[in-house]
Amino acid sequence: MECKVISISRALGAGGEEIGLDVAARLGFRFVDEEIVARAAEKAGVSPQTIEKAERTPPLVERILQFMGTTAVEPAGYVPAVAQMSPAYEALIEQVIRETAAQGNVVIVAHGASIPLAGQSGVLRVLVTGSPDSRAARISSQGSDLRKTRKAVEDSDRERKRYLERFYGIGAELPTHYDIVLNTDVLPLSVAADVIVAAAKGS
Repeated sequence: MECKVISISRALGAGGEEIGLDVAARLGFRFVDEEIVARAAEKAGVSPQTIEKAERTPPLVERILQFMGTTAVEPAGYVPAVAQMSPAYEALIEQVIRETAAQGNVVIVAHGASIPLAGQSGVLRVLVTGSPDSRAARISSQGSDLRKTRKAVEDSDRERKRYLERFYGIGAELPTHYDIVLNTDVLPLSVAADVIVAAAKGS
């Protein structure tokens, strides 16, 4: 069955955004990430920043990279504050995810979209992950301090776990929540994209 929706969940530093952009370009699909936040904000009658602060305080990668660049790692470990998500905002984000998927020909990255889209026809759910060390090394290769990136990966993983539990009641993320799990420790990002495109085309 040919897929019209690809949902990519990713751990920080695993290359999920890059893979998603590559897959979208190859298939001629739209790439959607922050559009989810913008449309939910429009429905709620609030600014996108309000949804961002409630959901990820602000977009997770941007916030963590800003934090790494401006704040020293404290001995006790600093975890940026996470705003509480209104139940109404939670419902709106899930609604926008479903509406976006219904339009088809789209790659949706983040927002835990693979969970509410489970069981829908034409949806391919992908997890892009890797070991904490390899993910930290990938981020630090762009010029960040390795010690800080390791801390950022740890904080990100903890927040991602809380996000899935708060939004979708997922206490433990399992491989069975996805159709494909890609470990980019040794798998080049372009090859990971090859796998997703082949699966989406049913080849």
